[in-house]
Amino acid sequence: QVQLVESGGGLVQAGDSLRLSCVASGRIVSLSAMGWFRQVPGKEREFVGDITWGDGGGWANYANFVKGRFTVSRNNAKDTVYLQMNSLKPEDTAVYYCAARGAGAYEFWGRGTQVTVSS
Repeated sequence: QVQLVESGGGLVQAGDSLRLSCVASGRIVSLSAMGWFRQVPGKEREFVGDITWGDGGGWANYANFVKGRFTVSRNNAKDTVYLQMNSLKPEDTAVYYCAARGAGAYEFWGRGTQVTVSS
């Protein structure tokens, strides 16, 4: 099992920046990737971005709607993945979830952190 705890959410204004953090614990050695998803009420959870885990370079992937604004990074020594969000828009308002996976689909989830962007 892997446990994930997010932090860093809050209320910001449009154009501001925010950095989310996610600390992993448990069977971290089994992970191949960690990432971020988001969800607004009434909509399905959507992929934001992720990064490969373990040895070697961390390769990041992003949803089209955040490219150039959001950056996923990792600190293996701290078992932490980050989501740096710049130029935030009101439509970025959502609950942001940290996720982790082994060889298959994302199976471990944090409880989420609320991000609210006011216009």
